[in-house]
This record gives sequence, C-alpha cells and structure tokens, in this order.
Amino acid sequence: MTPTIINPKQIIAARVARELKDGNVVNLGIGLPTMVPHFLPEGVNVILQSENGYIGLGPLEGEVDPDIVNAGGQPAGIVSGGAFFDSLFSFELIRGGHIDVTVLGGLEVDEEGNLANWMVPGKMVPGMGGAMDLVTGAKKVIIAMEHTAKNGSSKVLKKCRLPLTGKGVVDLIVTELAVFRVTEAGLLLEELQEGVDLETVQEKTEASFRINPKLQIS
Repeated sequence: MTPTIINPKQIIAARVARELKDGNVVNLGIGLPTMVPHFLPEGVNVILQSENGYIGLGPLEGEVDPDIVNAGGQPAGIVSGGAFFDSLFSFELIRGGHIDVTVLGGLEVDEEGNLANWMVPGKMVPGMGGAMDLVTGAKKVIIAMEHTAKNGSSKVLKKCRLPLTGKGVVDLIVTELAVFRVTEAGLLLEELQEGVDLETVQEKTEASFRINPKLQIS
C-alpha cells in the first residue's frame, strides 16, 4: 500500500519513484532516498543494490537480522534470489557500470551538474564513502533533496561552494518544488510540483535555468 503523501520528503520520494523502470538495478543513498521504494508505481519492481554487499534488498519483514542492513545501517530484508557479497564485488558492480540508477541526497547542486553531498564544514565526517563511485559508475544519477537549507538558502546554486563529490555527474534534480534536468546548456525546469508556482521556484533557486517549452504554467 502506497503511503499518503504528507510532507516534502515524501513528495520528493514519490516523484523520484516515477523515474524508475521495472527491472532497474538501483542504488539508494542514506536518508531520503531510502523512502523511494515505498512509492513505486504498481507493476514496477526494482532490484536494490547496496554498496555494503547486497543485491535484492527488500522491506523488513519479521524479526530484525543484525547482519542485513542498508548502506545507512538501517535494518532491512532481502528478497528471494537476493545475494550477499564482499565490498570488492559490490564496487565492481558500481564501477563497472552495472547500476542503472543511483538516488542520492544532496547538500548542493549547481548549473553544471556538479554535486556536493558529503562534507558539512565544522562537522566530523568519516569520508565521502561510496558516493564518488556511484556518481561516476551509475548510468543515471538522481539527486533527491529539499530545495532549500534549514536557513532558507537555496541548495540549487550557480556554483557549488562545498567540496565536490563529483563534477558534471548529475542527470536529474528532484525537490519538493520542482524537477530540473541537467543539460549541456544548463538546468532545464521540467516540472513544477503540484501546487507550486513558477515565482516560488525562481525565488528559491540561485541557479539560472531555462523552462521546458512543453511545461504548462498557469
């Protein structure tokens, strides 16, 4: 049963879910991206790969097995036919181009499709993790993030200010306000989320963007 959409993160997750196709091998980043499978359209089944050594992750059913967790360390289940393997094989899948889509959170994305999502100044972080491999190895990179930071500043920028995870790696940006596609000519506004007007998106977006001529704006 698909959850009722009641908050910005669910709006984002539900929209990202529409980008996934039946049979896709998908890697989900920690946090918001892990919500995406709850909103998959009927008849769309994806194969979830996790860089900590699983393919075929599924919803948690029954008792928690401490040995089955997603990349964020959250308890998970595994579907029939799923597999366990070491980190070497896991990253061979990622670096070898066998992941159809990766969905990651973002701290900043800019007009050139650059992504910063691993380091917050002043906070201790263990490192970039598998994100640098995912953004270069996956066939499609979707960034699922809220449009603004907690202080209200835009996270869709002219130029990223934080240390980069990858340069020119982002294909699609999905926020609770809009959907942008990254093109050679810059950002293209593809959609406005339900109930959102263009003026709001322009006000909350630092980056310049073009508007898809097919987008109907009332």
